[in-house]
Amino acid sequence: MSYADIRTRNESAWLLEKNGALGHGLRHDMRRFDDDDEVDLVIVGCGAGGGTLMQRMARHGWKVVALDAGPFWDPEKDWVSDEAGSHKLYWTEPRQIGGSDPVPLGSNNSGRGVGGSMVHYAGYTPRFHPSDFETFTRDGVGADWPIDYDDLKPFYEHIEAELPVAGDDWPWGDSHTYPHRPHPVGGNGEIFQRGALAAGIEAHVGPVAIPNGRFGNRPHCIYRGFCLQGCKVNAKASPLITHVPDALAHGAEIRPDALVTRVEIDGRTGLATGVHYVKDGVSRFQRARMVAVAGYSIETPRLLLNSTSARFPEGLANDFDQVGRYLMVQGAPQTAGRFDSEIRMFKAPPPEVSSEQFYETDPSKPYKRGYSIQNISPMPITWAEHVMAQGHWGRDFRNYMSDYVHWATLGGLCELLPQADNRVTLADETDRTGTPVAHFAYSLCDNDRQLMDAATKTMETILEAAGADETITIQRYAHLVGGARMASDEQHGVVDGNCRTFAVPNLYITDGSVLPTQGSANPALTIMALTARVADHLATAGPTFG
Repeated sequence: MSYADIRTRNESAWLLEKNGALGHGLRHDMRRFDDDDEVDLVIVGCGAGGGTLMQRMARHGWKVVALDAGPFWDPEKDWVSDEAGSHKLYWTEPRQIGGSDPVPLGSNNSGRGVGGSMVHYAGYTPRFHPSDFETFTRDGVGADWPIDYDDLKPFYEHIEAELPVAGDDWPWGDSHTYPHRPHPVGGNGEIFQRGALAAGIEAHVGPVAIPNGRFGNRPHCIYRGFCLQGCKVNAKASPLITHVPDALAHGAEIRPDALVTRVEIDGRTGLATGVHYVKDGVSRFQRARMVAVAGYSIETPRLLLNSTSARFPEGLANDFDQVGRYLMVQGAPQTAGRFDSEIRMFKAPPPEVSSEQFYETDPSKPYKRGYSIQNISPMPITWAEHVMAQGHWGRDFRNYMSDYVHWATLGGLCELLPQADNRVTLADETDRTGTPVAHFAYSLCDNDRQLMDAATKTMETILEAAGADETITIQRYAHLVGGARMASDEQHGVVDGNCRTFAVPNLYITDGSVLPTQGSANPALTIMALTARVADHLATAGPTFG
């Protein structure tokens, strides 16, 4: 796909300044609407889903306002090459957790600010496999989607070109190529390649949403390794630089630091009329013909549950008690191996090399579905968590930390199954606006545990085959999705195959909460592709009832 073709859909990379920064002019001169203006579309959240939808609909001539609870980031001024100093990128508002296997929240799993979680994601952007869309039919677990892979394929291709994505020709799932060739591999990736080859496991470089070379005015990656702390050089893709510039150039407005507390419904028509939000301590209301919620998998169900009314006493679009249910994470065990030579795993993008050889259900195994493996690159503070989890303290702990450059780390992404009782509900605790916060209960099933054990053993095999003289593992989770899933009918989900809520014709959900299953792939690309597909649907249907 040529650059000219890409620019017919999205000129963001060419609207940036020559150093890749979002220019002051675009932000300062963006169109501004009044709360009393009935805009065509108000979007809650400006991450992978909200940012993509805003850009697409602004380009179609819609009057669009996007509200985000966090800041409008300036990478050069706001982001630092420091783990502790980057926690402001995360959603750190109060939340409660529970269940037998609770998921820690607040660090590296939800974003806060324009660009959303993609500001601090690792840049890894694989596609889901065709099997992910029909796991129940194929394997008797999970749920079938109301759409299939072929419905999403052209939008995968569009988003891959716009980000753009770099990587090897990909042999797994629906085999395909990427717009940019793979990046050179650092020491951590070389260990993965060496061990995989010795163990008879197929592995490939990529796919990462980082151009291999200049792309428009975005610079080449300099392999500094701070992808999870925000990319100060703007080489790594996030909506902040890949979709927001084009949206602003086409008349969209972004209101940062605007926390949406409620979606308003007209009691007579049953339609959404806008959203209530708090900005600078003042409660306000933005009128709109259509509302799209893109707050991600904790805040989206929380907002719906808090938007009660006479018509929806149990929460908006919750007639069948589906809102908040089937929330998922991926099992993400991380296994590290020590080598005599210096690895310096912090150099280069955190994920470089991947294997999806174990992605699909293997009938010879006692579990369903599968896992993928990537090399990952924990920075020193995160590495300290690995070491302390093994019980190392005092002088022993210091020895491990001083040996940091000799370790390589692999990470598994295990497809944990959707369960109805893994869900978001409302807690008794309230936030600074007086709105009840989310309570997220999560428990693993036996299949989940078996997958995580299998992934750990495979990673140990790879590292030992590469020559590691010691391995250690820490169990973690990654990637929140679900909580307002799509389905074929309202008794089994919250939205239809076009991400429109069954209960409210002009209310859409365009974020990871609509995913019925998780897959073993990072979800960002799929969220953006789903949203691009929704935008095509809306452009045809018009801004009234969709």
